[in-house]
Amino acid sequence: MSMHHAITDAPPTSYKVDYLNSLSLIERLHRLLLDVIKDEFERLGFLEINAVQALLLYNVGDNEVTAGELKSRGYYQGSNVSYNLKKLVEMGFMHHQRCEIDRRSVRVRLTDKGREVCRIVDELFERQADGLAKDPIVGDGHLRDVNGALGRIERFWGDQIRYIY
Repeated sequence: MSMHHAITDAPPTSYKVDYLNSLSLIERLHRLLLDVIKDEFERLGFLEINAVQALLLYNVGDNEVTAGELKSRGYYQGSNVSYNLKKLVEMGFMHHQRCEIDRRSVRVRLTDKGREVCRIVDELFERQADGLAKDPIVGDGHLRDVNGALGRIERFWGDQIRYIY
């Protein structure tokens, strides 16, 4: 294969622009999600916790987890999971206990107060899902297409990390 041929087979530069637009959109969507959660809690006069903490409680749900398990799920970029867990325990949204097998590890689960936050977030997501399902642009299975594409990007990035290290 000649060099000239390899250059013509390269993806057009506009694909990089599309990729960068996707990255920017993903970041903006995450920030907007936090804003939507924050607005919901402000509307309800529930001001004890921030949106990251509410989302963290929602993602713990009925499970008992460690900080490491939450970090590995990848929901908390830009936030200190251990700090937030400590604050949520102090404020009574979570119970914590040392793991019997690994004493360094702390397992957490929601209190009734934490489950109330979880319920609020769940109801918000339920309303949003209903609204999106009725939307002619996003509804009718289009969200599945978006999820499929995002899942392929996630796998691509995961493969990049595994091959680099």
